[in-house]
Amino acid sequence: MKEQEQTEPSTVRVFVALAPPDKAKTELEEALRPVYDGYPRLRWNRVEDWHITLAFLGELPATSVPLLRAPLADLASARPPLELALRGSGDFDGRVLWSGIDGDVDGLQGLATDVRAVVKECGIPFEDRPLRPHLTLARARRDDLSAIAEAAAVIADFAGRPWQAGRLHLVGSNFGRGPGPIRYRDIEAWRFDGGH
Repeated sequence: MKEQEQTEPSTVRVFVALAPPDKAKTELEEALRPVYDGYPRLRWNRVEDWHITLAFLGELPATSVPLLRAPLADLASARPPLELALRGSGDFDGRVLWSGIDGDVDGLQGLATDVRAVVKECGIPFEDRPLRPHLTLARARRDDLSAIAEAAAVIADFAGRPWQAGRLHLVGSNFGRGPGPIRYRDIEAWRFDGGH
C-alpha cells in the first residue's frame, strides 16, 4: 500500500511582527486576570500568539514566502533592538480589545516603514494601512459588543516594564487550514544586530 504524501498548502496567511518576551506577556496576563474572569465570553487570543504586527501581507502563494527571507534578515541585522513597553488599553470599533505600545514608538514606526519597503521591493502586493501599534488581546462575539469597552476600562491604567524587541518575525497562520481557532507559527525570525 502506497503511503499518502503530505502536501504543503499552496497559500499561507503571512505577516511581519515583533513579539514581546515572556516576562512582558506574563506581566500583562496577570493584569488581565480580572478581565478574563469578568468577561469569559470574549474570544481571547492565546498568550503565545501575542504579537505587534508591522506589516500584514495577507494570503500569499507559499512560493513567494522565500523571497522575503534574505531581505528581512538583512534589515534585522542592520538595526538595533527597540525598547518598548505594553501600556494602557483600548478597542477598535467595540469589537477588538488591545493593549497599547509605549517606548520607542518612533523607532517602531521607522521599522514598519522599512519592513513594508522590503516587501514592496520583493514584488509582493499588500494593503499598506497606517501602523497603529498594538497587541490584540480579544475579540467580541456579535451579541456581546459592550464587553470590549468595559474590559478595556479595567486595564486602562496598565503600565508594563520596558523590554527589548530583539527579533523580527516572519509569521504564518493556519498552515493547512484546519478547523478551529487561528494559530500562528514563526516561518523564520532574525536577531536585531545593529550596533553590536
